[in-house]
Amino acid sequence: MKKIDIFNHILPTPYFEKMMEVAGDHEDMGKRVRGVPMLADLDERFRVMDRFEDYHQILSIPAPPVEVLASDTKVAAELSRIGNDAMAELCEKYPDRFPGFTASLPMGDPDDAVAESHRAIKELGANGTHVFTNVNDKPLDRPEFFPVFEVAAEHDLPVWMHPIRGSDFPDYLSEEKSKWEIWWVFGWPYETSVAMARLVLSGLFDKLPGLKVITHHLGGMVPYSEGRVGPGWDQLGARTSDEDYSGVHASLKRPLRDYFKDFYADTAVFGSMPATVCGLDYFGVDNVLFASDAPFDPEKGPMFIRETIKVIDALDISDADRDAIYRGNAVKLLKLKE
Repeated sequence: MKKIDIFNHILPTPYFEKMMEVAGDHEDMGKRVRGVPMLADLDERFRVMDRFEDYHQILSIPAPPVEVLASDTKVAAELSRIGNDAMAELCEKYPDRFPGFTASLPMGDPDDAVAESHRAIKELGANGTHVFTNVNDKPLDRPEFFPVFEVAAEHDLPVWMHPIRGSDFPDYLSEEKSKWEIWWVFGWPYETSVAMARLVLSGLFDKLPGLKVITHHLGGMVPYSEGRVGPGWDQLGARTSDEDYSGVHASLKRPLRDYFKDFYADTAVFGSMPATVCGLDYFGVDNVLFASDAPFDPEKGPMFIRETIKVIDALDISDADRDAIYRGNAVKLLKLKE
């Protein structure tokens, strides 16, 4: 069965060289990406990919975001252009391996991000755009970022949303930094869920009803917090003394809980069957796409692909539904050529 991995990561050579020039000593995720050979070594990537039958990848640049790597917005914009050009070149050179890519955006300057969105989609053939859950600690529902989502809706292509948070986000307010990589293990699912909630509660999906957002790691915490997102949030305002939230529900065109079901989600949950079943039950077959998060695993490439495939193959679903998760939903959503 053909498999299209829609959320895995790569550092194309031109981008990697510029990244090392600009931020070769970046900490946390910078250290992580520099230590994974498959990210930058194309031969190693092909060796890993060849272990799996009829396996293909949609390319994306990994964290950290370009606006974190380069505080100078012009340099960040250059990084995005270099990365997008390189991924487009790889897709053109190896179409059987890489049927598409998602465009990196310099979100530190929303005008640059909008311009690069249009360029990457129109000129390079990008299959969507890639944002992170915050922009230098600013939420995505701020008005200046609305045009980025507007471009995606205009082109009817999805926005990939990747969590981002560093060790400088403490576990407790009395401390200065997070310990034991809690910022990643629990912080990233929380980041995803918060970003989803902010987009919904800001009315973004009422303003852009055709917008499609793919959430990494099966929607963060949302599927496992369905009761809180539903009946719990029906009481919005009951727990708040200093603000009046009584009109929020009325300001939305649909029940709050319904918007969360409109998100798309990928299967990158590191080979967890219970998490996959829960996420699939929440979002439904039509809104779930195969992704492995390769090569960020202990084996630096094959483990997450292998374990994710093992889980999907073992799901108690029809072959038609399995094909939709592996291939069909991506072809439709990303407008891929068969």
